[in-house]
Amino acid sequence: MKFALKFLAGTVMLAAATGALAQKGETVKIAMIEGLSGAMGNVGQNQLKNWQFLAANLTAAENPAGVKFEIVPMDSKSSPQEALNLLKAATDQGIHYVAQGNGSHVAVPLSDAVAKANERNPGKEIVYLNFSAVDPVLTNEKCNYWHFSFDGNTAMKMEALTSFMKDQPKIKSVYLINQNYSHGQQLAKYFKESLARKRPDVKIAGEDLHPLGQVKDFAPYVAKIKASGADTVVTGNWGQDMTLLVKAMNEAGLKTPLYAYYAGVSGTPTALAAGGDLEVYQISYNHSNYTGRMNQLMNEFQGKFGDDFYTFSIYNILTALSNAMAKAKSTDPVKVAAAMEGLKFNGFNGESEIRKTDHQLQQGLWISKWQKVDAKNKYNVEKTGYTFAPVKYLEPYVSSTPTSCQMKRPSAG
Repeated sequence: MKFALKFLAGTVMLAAATGALAQKGETVKIAMIEGLSGAMGNVGQNQLKNWQFLAANLTAAENPAGVKFEIVPMDSKSSPQEALNLLKAATDQGIHYVAQGNGSHVAVPLSDAVAKANERNPGKEIVYLNFSAVDPVLTNEKCNYWHFSFDGNTAMKMEALTSFMKDQPKIKSVYLINQNYSHGQQLAKYFKESLARKRPDVKIAGEDLHPLGQVKDFAPYVAKIKASGADTVVTGNWGQDMTLLVKAMNEAGLKTPLYAYYAGVSGTPTALAAGGDLEVYQISYNHSNYTGRMNQLMNEFQGKFGDDFYTFSIYNILTALSNAMAKAKSTDPVKVAAAMEGLKFNGFNGESEIRKTDHQLQQGLWISKWQKVDAKNKYNVEKTGYTFAPVKYLEPYVSSTPTSCQMKRPSAG
């Protein structure tokens, strides 16, 4: 380094300041702006450990750029305003990559703020890595060149879920219960639209939208579900809201089959196990019983932390980011963002592609079923004796949905 500085002092110092050169061992900081305390803090804390664990354990094949990812935790307390303040703090620290996922109510204004900041501050660009916010507006009417989405959005998941549900003849009447913000509202909207196309005979028995992270007792909601006579419940609830909904169902003795987005998220599997053999199906990009590399990572994580690694999108983000840096031969966010457009890389479900038109990762989705651990499905979720066993894999073309994104790209130079 001294030799290089002696002859190329100006160039190398500038490169170090802007992250313009991808070098083996170079540190790339990612600010994780997430709710790490409060009602949903247990989910954020789990995911922080996911980020840090994966950053420390990528193989050379998974990290072809050879960079060192450093995760910088920033607690937004799930507040949009606090997230925007932290974005400014990350920028002030010279961090060019930010990650967030829990809550589209945070993701939408954060994406907008990143786009505006990049427009105002050329040379200080930020790339937003979205690991779990699923409001379709993020890759449609509010799409943003600097935003990359690594979870399947609600439109994609609902296409896959209803493609599975349409072939379940016992489903005749559905109750929808969701959190009253963009994610829950969009889930209900897309479910009703998809169901009308695929199973017009199925009726909506009832529908509720409740405050995010504020309901302490779901008994009144469960009483309404019970009274509706619905034979199926569909919910996008996550975190505390999902856990408390399941607990209330247990206490009421309600065994109505549940179709969910986030049944495997921190705390909810323990509540499910306490209720016995509740019939639960989850739509997600993963399940609990991968073989090979993902199985190895899951078992190592559980052994180290006594917790579950379930946010696989983080694996895809880090491998895609490193592949893009290797392709760009740079860690400069401008060059890396350009390299990520249309990028094909080996993700946890095999070859994956970041669609250039809207920066939405195109990937297959899984339907998995909550059941007792058996000889074939061995991963013990939250040490409950239960697991999410794969039922059906839906290829990327099944869940891929059109986009209305009119991507505004930075002008060359």
